[in-house]
Amino acid sequence: MEKKFDLIVIGTGSGGSSVAMKCRNAGWEVAIIDSRPFGGTCALRGCDPKKVLVGAAEIIERTKRMEGQGIKSTAAIDWAELMAFKRTFTEPVSDNKEKTYDKAGIHSFYGEAFFQSENEIQVGEDILSAEHIVIATGAIPVPLPIRGSEHLSSSDDFLELDELPAKIIFVGGGYISFEFAHIAARAGSEVHIIHRGERPLEHFDADLVDLLVSKSREIGIQVHLNSEVESIEQKDGQFTVTATAKNESVQLEADLVIHGAGRIPAIEGLKLENGNVDRSKEGVSVNSYLQSTSNPRVYAAGDAAATEGLPLTPIASMESHVVASNLLKGNHRSPSYQVMPTVVFTLPKLATVGVSEEQAREKGHNIRVNEFDTSAWYTYKRTNERHAFVKVIIDEETDQLLGAHLISEEADELINHFATAIQFKLKTADLKQMIYAYPTAASDLGYML
Repeated sequence: MEKKFDLIVIGTGSGGSSVAMKCRNAGWEVAIIDSRPFGGTCALRGCDPKKVLVGAAEIIERTKRMEGQGIKSTAAIDWAELMAFKRTFTEPVSDNKEKTYDKAGIHSFYGEAFFQSENEIQVGEDILSAEHIVIATGAIPVPLPIRGSEHLSSSDDFLELDELPAKIIFVGGGYISFEFAHIAARAGSEVHIIHRGERPLEHFDADLVDLLVSKSREIGIQVHLNSEVESIEQKDGQFTVTATAKNESVQLEADLVIHGAGRIPAIEGLKLENGNVDRSKEGVSVNSYLQSTSNPRVYAAGDAAATEGLPLTPIASMESHVVASNLLKGNHRSPSYQVMPTVVFTLPKLATVGVSEEQAREKGHNIRVNEFDTSAWYTYKRTNERHAFVKVIIDEETDQLLGAHLISEEADELINHFATAIQFKLKTADLKQMIYAYPTAASDLGYML
């Protein structure tokens, strides 16, 4: 059956929802499509459920640190109960999304979508046509050239485990591996991370990553660097992972092997060539207005678009608003990637915003680098936190903040203060005049500057 719309949106996550709602509110006839339960990665199988699990791990971590400092506890994670609690957040999402779309008059379609022509999308038996199409399909795990890669589970699978396996191997040293490894280790699993490079989490400050690796090993996570996975074999429900390290073959046994080696745009099944939609390995090729460079009817947002934006929920949401504005008012607005704070929700948390030392110097800045081991500062000493560090990059000539890199239990909230300063080009002299509530983590900012 053929159906006509003003707008078709493929994807119901952060990159698609806002543009669909805004255009519908403007009176457009809108269709939205997803092959998975409505709601997108962040709400269903990403940020939100992950942080529920992180919250439980935080309690274990802080309790452990304070043993012998006034705390006696036998606290432990009951995985089944924790997963049931997590589902109280995820289970209502899809139904609520569908009801929201239905109430707004947005037409919902379920199934794999692909282009039939420049303005037609097929989903199931339906062929939908529209003046405009938005691709917001998110990302999927990158295919790995490993023999037996079909045995790899994903982060989605981890977030639906009814029982936590006794032994888990994470392939790749990205944020997914480290975040879930820190949860699993504190829930009692034996955990390994196998990373092919010399340093994991390559987009974060090297010194702080070294601290995180040290803490990871301290809690029992076995981090194997310069190790490349060659094969994964399954027998009797068990997995054998063979890796090469320093020209030697190493075999590890596990109950579960998880892909944590990066993600790519989920656009392979869209048959973009039928729609005259150019792409690169980074995603749909777009101009500064997030419009396809080859088919002006098409826009893209979030992980599916080839932009400077990091694969983060707030970036996808921002891009969705930009696309909606350009659709409704004509191309006039471009996304800003000046400030993209990001956090690895390990324990301690690792956070960054702005540029690194190397990037600042490459851009010609005359910089001052303030770096402090803050573990002896009151904020961290009071909870016996021994892995806390901050590195702040300041332009000597303008006195403006260029970058900040933190590791600590408070890093996720503190990084937002630094992001605000960079966004509004505040001078450190101005920031140091700010009076913060005391004693709080934010009240340390003046000393960091």
